[in-house]
Formats: sequence, C-alpha cells, structure tokens
Amino acid sequence: MGYRVRTPDGELGYPTLRDVEVAYIQGLVGPEDEVLEDGHSTWRKASSIPALARARPESKGLTGRTQMLSVIGAVLLGAWALMLIMSDSWTRRGLGIVLALAMSVLLTRMTSKAFKRPDLPRD
Repeated sequence: MGYRVRTPDGELGYPTLRDVEVAYIQGLVGPEDEVLEDGHSTWRKASSIPALARARPESKGLTGRTQMLSVIGAVLLGAWALMLIMSDSWTRRGLGIVLALAMSVLLTRMTSKAFKRPDLPRD
C-alpha cells in the first residue's frame, strides 16, 4: 500500500508507511505535512498518524546536545564548588556555596525539562 506526502515544496510518493516514518525522522516530512494513503480520499496531517507521532526527528547540532552539556556543566560546577567550600578562606567558601546553589538550579531545570517532554501516543 503506497503513501503520498504533500509538502509546501511538492508531493512525494512512498511505498510503505515505514518509508514515510524514516523520512519523518530524517526531517524530510514535517508534522504539518499532509499524508494520503492509497485508496483513501482524505489527506491527514503527519502528526495525526500514530506511527509518525511516535517517531522523533533526529536532534541536530548543539540543540541535540543540550542535555549532555548541562550534565557536564553541573559536574564541573559541583567540583569547583566543592574545592572552594573545602578551602580555608571564608570568602572562597561563600563563593563555593553560591556555585553549589547555581548547580542545584541547573539540575532542577534539567529535571523539570525532562518531565515536561510530551508523552508519546500509544496505540
């Protein structure tokens, strides 16, 4: 069973839904593009098809590495804060406590973003 995908740039044909899903993951088909299954007469948004809604487009560039960079930043902040807190100077200890608070804010932000990710629809 074939599928046709209508984008602002034109229309493409795919032999299977799996091929449409691969194109969706690669970014060739967007969530707002319309999909028509052979034998049907109504176009549907790609995001309304369960198999495509479950598929996640690949993360690209720096935005795909945001979580990893945040984890590395939190580890570095924590290590630096610990070094400063263990020093003899009260000024450095105070700075270490401020850095530890900054690390806790960063970790709280990362955790809340992880819980705000949309749930994937289930069949």
